[in-house]
Amino acid sequence: MPSTAPATALTTWSAGLVPALLACAAAPAFFVVRIPWLGWLLLALGLALAWLLRPRLRAERAVTAAALADEAPEAAPARTPDLVRDLSLIAAGLLVVSAIPLKAELDNLAILRFALALGGAVVVPYVMSRWLYRDRAIRFPWRGGGSWTAFQWTWLATVLLLGWLILPFYFITSGVYQNWPVVDTPDLIARLFVGVGAVGIWDELFFICTVFALLLRHFPMWQANILQTIVFVSFLWELGYQAWGPVLTIPFALLQGYIFGRTRSLAYVVTVHLLFDAVVFLVLVHAHNPGALDGLFLV
Repeated sequence: MPSTAPATALTTWSAGLVPALLACAAAPAFFVVRIPWLGWLLLALGLALAWLLRPRLRAERAVTAAALADEAPEAAPARTPDLVRDLSLIAAGLLVVSAIPLKAELDNLAILRFALALGGAVVVPYVMSRWLYRDRAIRFPWRGGGSWTAFQWTWLATVLLLGWLILPFYFITSGVYQNWPVVDTPDLIARLFVGVGAVGIWDELFFICTVFALLLRHFPMWQANILQTIVFVSFLWELGYQAWGPVLTIPFALLQGYIFGRTRSLAYVVTVHLLFDAVVFLVLVHAHNPGALDGLFLV
């Protein structure tokens, strides 16, 4: 996990919120309204404003550093986080992802396109952080805080139950299952299974371990979580979670950010996501093949 100040030491309302919001608002421009030039403009404005606000943000950081000296000297970051650098990492990832259409497809070319773009959106910011900025702002803490608690195990079972109750109703009654290709052969079903799981893992690597973790270096957890949710939900919209999908994806993104903020465990948030996506996969197979899994779902 990147070095971040305790929540009590971070300024509740930072001037940096405005450029961060502009940068995150590029995601709806890219993935919801699909106006690339608007997304580029918002990213440019966010970075430019963050640069102009550098003196004020340094002053805010000085207050944070003083608070850390009294509250938890060992928690002080080895290098002061810079909002311009961190927003540039988020911008780099968004630019890579926005370079391809996100319509769900299962042919070989589409799979290669997704692999390169989604993989690049994680790799490029990581490489920039580690070797260009040399601040190791992006990390992937697999184990996090140690063994899972009874509550965490209970939440995994709850995720499966909620997915089983809600997802069939959402996908089938809204018709959004048609945003995914028909899967009516073993080969296509296998491709869908791998694709849904791979994108689910990527979601946590980019939206949580990259976007959310970078924002946590500058803002209290609740603010960073709302900002990353804007990006997360916008991507899922273009991917196919449309109609009233945000009613589901907004709470899901907020919960994933909250869980990661508390557990610091990539393994746990990935497990939660993959369980949810396992139900998504089964629902899509069920919706495209009436009669195949009728006994498994209520819809």
